[in-house]
Amino acid sequence: MAKINGFIDSWVSHRKALLELVDTFGDEQLHFKPWENAMNLSELVLHITGATSMFVQTVKKGVFTPPPELISVETARDLKAVVQAETEKTVSDLKSLTDEQLEQLVEFYGMKMPGLALLESGKDHEIHHKGQLFTYARLIGIETLPFFVSRS
Repeated sequence: MAKINGFIDSWVSHRKALLELVDTFGDEQLHFKPWENAMNLSELVLHITGATSMFVQTVKKGVFTPPPELISVETARDLKAVVQAETEKTVSDLKSLTDEQLEQLVEFYGMKMPGLALLESGKDHEIHHKGQLFTYARLIGIETLPFFVSRS
């Protein structure tokens, strides 16, 4: 259990920063795209939460589990509520993982790796896209942004 607790602490510090970042967005900014074929701001946020769920469910089930279908939100308040709910569910799912699930080899896009390594890859994926969201925020004129991790 110590393995997963260390992972959860690290991941939550990034997810809290994502929630703080989402707090800076207004309703009128949710559909911003830096280029035509990009995900818009709210889609990128929901991609992050959905993908993290996918990584956790894949480790839990031992086989690739597709991410949930993206939902659509219309307000920043709704977006934050979805992220908060997904965060709580993901923490619960992470806490339910056994050492055996963390050590078992899982195939993911042609690679086989232990469950914990796949979770680390999922955290890296979340960090990557959170960095993109910081860029989106700058492009839409948000000047005061949270730190990239939360220490609270």
